[in-house]
Amino acid sequence: MHTPLASAAPSRTTRRTVGSPGAHRRFVGALRSTRFGLLALAVVIGAGAGLGAVVFRLLVEGITWAFTGSTAFGQQGRVGSAHLPWLGLAFLVLAPVVGGLLYGPLVHRFAPEARGHGVPEVMVAVAERGGRIRPQVALVKALASAITIGSGGSVGREGPIVQIGSALASGFGQWIRMPEHRLRVLVACGAGGGIAATFNAPITGVFFGAEIILRELSAESLFALMVSAMVADAVAIPFLGDRPFLEDFPVHAAITAPQDYLLVALLAVVAAFLGQGFSKLLYLIEDVCDRLWRGRPEWARPAVGGVLVGLLLLALPQLYGVGYPVMFAALDGRYALGFLLLLLVGKMLATSLTLGVGGSGGVFAPSLFVGLMAGTAFGMVVTHVLGPVAGSPVLYAAMGMAGVFSSSTRAPLTALASIVEMTGAFGLALPVMLTVGIATAVSRELGYGTIYTTKLLRRGQDLERTAPWAAFLRLTAGTTMHPFGRALPAAPAGSEPDLSALGAVVSRARPQAVFEDEPIAEALRNLDGSGRDGLPVVATDGGAVTGWLTTGSVLGAVRRSLAAERDQAEAASDVPDPLPDFDVVELRVAPGSAADGRVAVDVAWPDGAVPVAVERAGTDRALDPRSRVGAGDVVQLLVRRAAPAPVAEPSAEDAVTA
Repeated sequence: MHTPLASAAPSRTTRRTVGSPGAHRRFVGALRSTRFGLLALAVVIGAGAGLGAVVFRLLVEGITWAFTGSTAFGQQGRVGSAHLPWLGLAFLVLAPVVGGLLYGPLVHRFAPEARGHGVPEVMVAVAERGGRIRPQVALVKALASAITIGSGGSVGREGPIVQIGSALASGFGQWIRMPEHRLRVLVACGAGGGIAATFNAPITGVFFGAEIILRELSAESLFALMVSAMVADAVAIPFLGDRPFLEDFPVHAAITAPQDYLLVALLAVVAAFLGQGFSKLLYLIEDVCDRLWRGRPEWARPAVGGVLVGLLLLALPQLYGVGYPVMFAALDGRYALGFLLLLLVGKMLATSLTLGVGGSGGVFAPSLFVGLMAGTAFGMVVTHVLGPVAGSPVLYAAMGMAGVFSSSTRAPLTALASIVEMTGAFGLALPVMLTVGIATAVSRELGYGTIYTTKLLRRGQDLERTAPWAAFLRLTAGTTMHPFGRALPAAPAGSEPDLSALGAVVSRARPQAVFEDEPIAEALRNLDGSGRDGLPVVATDGGAVTGWLTTGSVLGAVRRSLAAERDQAEAASDVPDPLPDFDVVELRVAPGSAADGRVAVDVAWPDGAVPVAVERAGTDRALDPRSRVGAGDVVQLLVRRAAPAPVAEPSAEDAVTA
């Protein structure tokens, strides 16, 4: 947004004014630009994310009860709904169909991005859209995901909570016009706060926000994430309790025999293959569903596909919903080895099918489910073969969860924190570190994308390759301007400066202005549209003019920012190569010449000469082919040099004479 320096002008979203700042504008300006402001906003976002997690969890339980008559349905086996006993086992087939009829039109009509597991949409919003998420996504995602899970969809509730918290944070940040680099941090705070509140795991929330959503660490963003996660967890505890998520896990569990670390390493490799296999199966089934449904109405896809989900639930009802009660039962040792493996394969199929037919839900919990079943099965095998020296299968359940999650997401810090916090067994930190390290390394050899980024890679969006531009995205008009030695008050002065002693004023124009906190991309758009090579920069609160923004100052700031990302020795040795056989020639257009008064594209420029820029009234600008060239303009041309004259070969007579 830009505005005349002496008055207010409307922007696309709100109105900002230039002049003496009032208390309200000073407060809002402090929120946008100071560390205290970011801290205060992190508290607000954390509280909102915590309450959002509580409301969403209650919503899921309420809809599950409405469908089944129980808030924890599935582990009982083949039983029907308590509300509709006359349906019998047909309920398991019909529930996903009815759910699809409810959430399919809702998502299609109001927020198509709410379909799927949600986290990739948040990641790309942070990486490429400055943290901007449509506010209605939070409501649509909450309703669609709660209906999906409550009607039997075999997905997690953590992905939706991440998207809900992020959308709330983004909407609030856009409302107060936060600059992009801080809006991105707020979105990560919303995501991390949602995870912290859901699992009673604030450290996990911090790492999730930094490692998966923000994908970078700075002291300022890390502090905001910590505050947000802490507040979100504190808000949720009175409603959800303060016990570890896997509260029946033996908190004093530990690996005591050094040789058992070899078993942990072996399980980590197995978990790495499982994590990558889960990711590939997820997108394979999505591709198959896309091909089969091509050309048909998307709103009906979840209902029709719900028949397949329902048939799978009829075969294995333990896959109904998120599956936490089934995980707890596996930890208690209630399932045989073969059934554990059946649940492992079934969960991967059920989650992939639920999302493939258009369901809304997360993959965080399914990854933990798969890992727990794999680890428990592995522990049963090695205990049977090696005896008690191998340790309890429960220990390997924790390693399996860490390995599958870190392999599928390549977020080792988040995996480490989540398993330690969810189990409460801090003595497992060392074997979990070994597991996530090996699983992450092996998964990198097996494939490029993660379970989150593969969805974006298939759209042509590679966040790994765009990450170096984070330094550019942090730039604002205030960090790229030429600062004045002394700021000028924006209010009108008592008298105008007398310039007559310096010369005659030949023109006067009212300049446009940009604000210090405006992202550099928006400032460049304003600079390009102003028709000038410079704009005044106004303080965030509108009270003073603090500097002058030019294309040169922007390019210099970009160069310094990118150079800071490189090794200094490499930067010092990086000498630009000259372009051989070309010169940049400046040509002043003569009156009456072939170019005078003609549109640039119609001028018969000589072969080998390409006009690239024009200097007019002391300002260099790219030459628009549709613009008219006039006498006195200085045109820059890229001119190909003439080839050097060939050197004649000496004749035989010349050689004898010599």
